[in-house]
Amino acid sequence: MEASISFLGSTKPSLSSLIPSSNVLHRCLRRDFPLPALKLKNVSVFPRISHRNRLIRAQCSDGIAPEEGDGFVLEDVPHLTKFLPDLPSYPNPLKESQAYAIVKRTFVSSEDVVAQNIVVQKGSKRGVHFRRAGPRERVYFRSDDVKACIVTCGGLCPGINTVIREIVCGLHNMYGVNNILGIEGGYKGFYSKNTMTLTPKVVNDIHKRGGTFLQTSRGGHDTAKIVDNIQDRGINQVYIIGGDGTQKGAEKIYQEVERRGLQVAVSGIPKTIDNDIAVIDKSFGFDTAVEEAQRAINAAHVEVESVENGVGIVKLMGRYSGFIAMIATLANRDVDCCLIPESPFFLEGKGGLFEFIEQRLKENRHMVIVIAEGAGQDYVSQSMLASETKDASGNKLLLDVGLWLTQQIKDHFTNVRKMTINMKYIDPTYMIRAIPSNASDNVYCTLLAQSAVHGAMAGYSGFTVGPVNSRHAYIPISRVTEVTNTVKLTDRMWARLLASTNQPSFVTNEGASQNVIDMETPEKLDNMKISSN
Repeated sequence: MEASISFLGSTKPSLSSLIPSSNVLHRCLRRDFPLPALKLKNVSVFPRISHRNRLIRAQCSDGIAPEEGDGFVLEDVPHLTKFLPDLPSYPNPLKESQAYAIVKRTFVSSEDVVAQNIVVQKGSKRGVHFRRAGPRERVYFRSDDVKACIVTCGGLCPGINTVIREIVCGLHNMYGVNNILGIEGGYKGFYSKNTMTLTPKVVNDIHKRGGTFLQTSRGGHDTAKIVDNIQDRGINQVYIIGGDGTQKGAEKIYQEVERRGLQVAVSGIPKTIDNDIAVIDKSFGFDTAVEEAQRAINAAHVEVESVENGVGIVKLMGRYSGFIAMIATLANRDVDCCLIPESPFFLEGKGGLFEFIEQRLKENRHMVIVIAEGAGQDYVSQSMLASETKDASGNKLLLDVGLWLTQQIKDHFTNVRKMTINMKYIDPTYMIRAIPSNASDNVYCTLLAQSAVHGAMAGYSGFTVGPVNSRHAYIPISRVTEVTNTVKLTDRMWARLLASTNQPSFVTNEGASQNVIDMETPEKLDNMKISSN
């Protein structure tokens, strides 16, 4: 066996430090926890050994030169035994569960992984993998000892209440946990708000409501105060539902828990209606948002079709990512043009938006434009007084691009082209955010909640959960917060949209008198820094 080991960081550990001691081997064999070892003959286990400031990825091969290895990498998540090596384990209560009695394979193997990329070529490396989510044969909490809490942070999104309900029901029905608290009002609720006791009866019908049963807020993250409160209350499982900033806060909480040596499992459930969380297939509530957006688009189409030269603009959510606008457009055959933050556009000149609108009005006598809230912010800031105001989460407050574009189109065709047009503007943002999740998202939220519960009971911590290529996996929190998931203009999905709407790509701007955008290569579009100004 030949091994190749690549180190990311300043310190290179010795090879002996990577080989488990006899005590570690004994604990790993006694418990359902994977061996922190290199690849053995006919057995492949490749942990990502994570320390606070360095990362070690081990790649090995049997009889193959290092540069020709299979390139298998496991992006592992922390386990409580990392800093509590003598933590005892117990048989999983699901062994006695009637619900799982007829399941052929009740427990997930410690060697089960999920591939990040499933489209490969012959001879390509196997790539990055994540631990498969699901119940383990051994757990690290006695049911009677568990005191769990749930908190929701950030903006609203369809499905939050379903996740809350299914965490409570999952803990109670699958693991017999009866001590569950709801933290009210987001992160600051840990030290400035009351808590409520959550039972299956209390949360029985909350999935039928929009919003969050526990209330929410932005900001208010004080790691020391939060962990002090967790410690004072005797909480040992923390379920955190929120977006990018919330998950970064969850990672800080885990790090403080580890520093104090507390037996506390910290589990993140990623939430964003914009679908801009990296790694996972999609975020919960996204399907509901797209479905509800159809109502606004249909209303705009009815309005503009009923008047002469009707132009309808529908503004949808999407601060930095235009997924809702893109998928809603693809799902609706009445949209003529879709504008998103990732794709710069220009108004005047050959190939510009004004020219396209005039062309469509001549052809169809009406037009519908879908625009994401983060699109065209550079234009808006040039013609309006841009503000540096930020919300409590640190996000810049965007100017209303929908109203701005409505006025620009009206002024151009009235004053320059001397055409009579009828403008209709619809902004369904809060209507979409506030509705309950649909059937598809309800199922998805259930799987997310149950996977989070299984992971926490199995002793994993500092992880988030989500589907990777349709298989739920445990993912290091840092992986879903290091970058923002955005529409790739060089991928086929955006090409499908352009083919569907037959709109200009707005990549070039020949002869435009102002607002010139010159993109040298398609790749530059994907690598450009998105600005919210």
